[in-house]
Amino acid sequence: MDKVVASAALAVADIPDGASLAVGGFGLCGIPTVLIDALLAAGVSRLETVSNNCGVDDWGLGLLLRAGRIRRTTGSYVGENKEFERQFLAGELEVELVPQGTLAERLRAGGAGIPAFYTPAGVGTQVAEGGVPLRHDASGRVALASPPKETRVFDGTEYVLERGIVCDFGLVHAWRGDRHGNLVYRASAANFNPLCAAAGRVTIAEVEELVEPGELDPGQVHTPGILVQRVVHAPDPEKRIERRTVTA
Repeated sequence: MDKVVASAALAVADIPDGASLAVGGFGLCGIPTVLIDALLAAGVSRLETVSNNCGVDDWGLGLLLRAGRIRRTTGSYVGENKEFERQFLAGELEVELVPQGTLAERLRAGGAGIPAFYTPAGVGTQVAEGGVPLRHDASGRVALASPPKETRVFDGTEYVLERGIVCDFGLVHAWRGDRHGNLVYRASAANFNPLCAAAGRVTIAEVEELVEPGELDPGQVHTPGILVQRVVHAPDPEKRIERRTVTA
């Protein structure tokens, strides 16, 4: 029952080249930076990531991206990463853009064992009709575009079929966690972390505060330990602000 691993390096040691990763966080909030750094140091390549975004140029998943370790990424927002733009337009990176609510539901569905679901989001657009660029060639032309998706009418409203997402590994960041893998997220850092924890076949959690079993209020647990296979104690992680704003 004790799922604590001595280091982040050991926790990610069996993640192979080409693995798919569901990575928690929103922007730079609640991202598993310690696990990402360990993956970078391990030299794993050709990764397929599923995350709300792909970090920024010098932080988060952006570090793996800059090192050329990510082959394909699925996400909702990519606007703060110049290297992402360069790789996508140069044909070095395959990208699947997904409406944010749909991405959240695809992860939730995958974690719940639901293979697919219908949603109105994207009906009447290239999301449903196909044609969204997934990969360019070296000259900047579209080399691969998204296929059309199945649609169906329910009670007079059209919906598009979306597949649930399950990844080889889930990487998440939690505020508190116990040795059994029960996790508590803090404030907005909950974001995509519970979804990615459920969507990983093997889920690895870095926790700021490691406590003993029984210390967490069961009513406050966001992710139950049955969904988590490994826990890494990562106290005092660096937390960056993506866009700092001040008032006069």
